[in-house]
Amino acid sequence: MPSVVGLLEQRELLARRRVDELREEADRIQAELAVAERDWKEWAIARSRVGEVLAPADEPERGRPSKWSQLNRPVGPLHAV
Repeated sequence: MPSVVGLLEQRELLARRRVDELREEADRIQAELAVAERDWKEWAIARSRVGEVLAPADEPERGRPSKWSQLNRPVGPLHAV
């Protein structure tokens, strides 16, 4: 017949293994979440930039000239880079 201490040690070992597995899974999910959050922020920035570019030149956001408004000016021989 197994000893009580031996049975407790077996249960403890199983519990510790489960904790280790869950920690590994949590680390993997945290890494995946960080990538997903970065992608989400990049898409939000892209949407904001497109909004700035497509905004009418005579209606800049927040009453200030858009940093992208220079893209709308004609390029002639004197303005060519």
